Amino acid sequence: MVPLGGLGEIGKNMLVLETEQDLIVIDAGLAFPGDDMPGVDVVIPDYTYLVERRQKLRGIFLTHGHEDHIGGIPYLLKEVQAPIYATRLTLGLVERKLEEEKRALPPRSRAIRPGERVKAGAFTVEPFLVNHSIPDSVGFAIRTPVGLFIHTGDFKFDQTPIDGRAADYHRLAAYGAEGVHVLMMDSTNAERPGVTGSERQVGEALADVFRQARGRILIASFASHLHRLQQVFDLAAQFKRRLAVIGRSMENAVEVAMKLGYLRDSGGVLTPADKIGDLAPERVVVLMTGSQGEPLSALARAATGELRRLELMQGDTVVIAANPIPGNEKLVQRTIDNLFRRGCHVIYGPHAGVHVSGHGSREELRLMLNLTRPRFFIPVHGEYRHLLHNAELARSVGIPDGNILIGENGTVFEVTAASARIRGRVAAGAVMVDGLGVGDVGNVVLRDRRQLAQDGVLIVAMVLHREQRKVISGPDLITRGFVYMRESEDLLAEARERAVKALNGIDEQDITEWSNIKAAVRDALGKFLYERTGRRPVILPIVLEV
Repeated sequence: MVPLGGLGEIGKNMLVLETEQDLIVIDAGLAFPGDDMPGVDVVIPDYTYLVERRQKLRGIFLTHGHEDHIGGIPYLLKEVQAPIYATRLTLGLVERKLEEEKRALPPRSRAIRPGERVKAGAFTVEPFLVNHSIPDSVGFAIRTPVGLFIHTGDFKFDQTPIDGRAADYHRLAAYGAEGVHVLMMDSTNAERPGVTGSERQVGEALADVFRQARGRILIASFASHLHRLQQVFDLAAQFKRRLAVIGRSMENAVEVAMKLGYLRDSGGVLTPADKIGDLAPERVVVLMTGSQGEPLSALARAATGELRRLELMQGDTVVIAANPIPGNEKLVQRTIDNLFRRGCHVIYGPHAGVHVSGHGSREELRLMLNLTRPRFFIPVHGEYRHLLHNAELARSVGIPDGNILIGENGTVFEVTAASARIRGRVAAGAVMVDGLGVGDVGNVVLRDRRQLAQDGVLIVAMVLHREQRKVISGPDLITRGFVYMRESEDLLAEARERAVKALNGIDEQDITEWSNIKAAVRDALGKFLYERTGRRPVILPIVLEV
């Protein structure tokens, strides 16, 4: 067993289960770049380990339809081909992603139902129902030659789920009675005490918003949170408001969910976004993207007055029905400030009750441990501290220390019928996607981008005579992001003199190699500019030969 993503981090979840002859993959997600990855669009796992063994690959099994579990599928299918098995909604979301690239699902891919068994080489995989913040979420019971493995996927135990489909406690207990060899359990909320609240609590808080709001209501949520969207549809019908959807991912999610029957507009409230301007404010509710403050999202652009389809007005009530993902706090705060500046009433934060997590807290994790009673325990899905806290929970219910294995991406877990141990590591890094380029942005490129963002660039252009090997024109200095040229003429004139001096020194030493000429200019200017400004711009000497 080898995790290629999702251990020691949040996102890009991917796990490989392997025997001598067969291999299956659970999830193929992506992660979003941090502040230290300028220009990067998304991050995916390194598929090298899987590509080298692709002849053994028997299937890709997906637990649910969130991007951190399915977002890497279009990239993975460029490297390997295998049938995809997922519940109906998850498969529909994957199919939509592939349609955008004019591609189809791999042959023999199909929707599976909880309780159904799928044979994949030496593995028999059986999905079981769990609760999460997107419908049709499942975990997997995997029967292997060495015993029964349980992979929980992302889960919580919601006693009053919106769709009435509670997690399958009976089946989990039956697995425990059968004998679970290895449990791999979600660690995301392993630090959080107690029990995660039910999604119905969010519905009650949103109902209060509908009762009190006198103008338009704008609700920003994760597009995939269909249970929450369903409650907004129902409340719009109850309070006689028309509902519009704005934001590409939200529009796609609503379209797919309604097509597959996971979202119902029983009150007939859905209306085109360009029609809401004709309605009285107290008759309008808008579902939109931007709960994480993404600069190009509908809510963020509306907050800065850049969204043509919707102009905010005094008296609008804006609900941010999500907590910031770590790293997004500043973006969300900036959006909230901009909303307040436009006279909106903004409802946000844990105290507002408009969001609950989709992951189980400590007591729910203990319940999963007690229902399944595993012999060996491997915490997955979380940063390293989450894995440690989850291991502590396993110890608290009686699992011996020697039977708890904590690893990171690339850790090789060797499991036999009698034992489980860490056998070593394989390469399992991160691959950065920038535009159409996959993997062509590495640490060197990121370092240059960070330096460009921090101190700018200085271009030194000069013309060199081919035969005489002399500079006959220049050097001319051009700067971007370093200093404003019109206000720094003295500095740049002195810098040009330093460059000329460096070139004269090269002539005296009879140096004719271009690379040496460029290095001499770069070194002389770098030292001078740091002494004068304390900055280190990227210096690009450009030599034209005539």
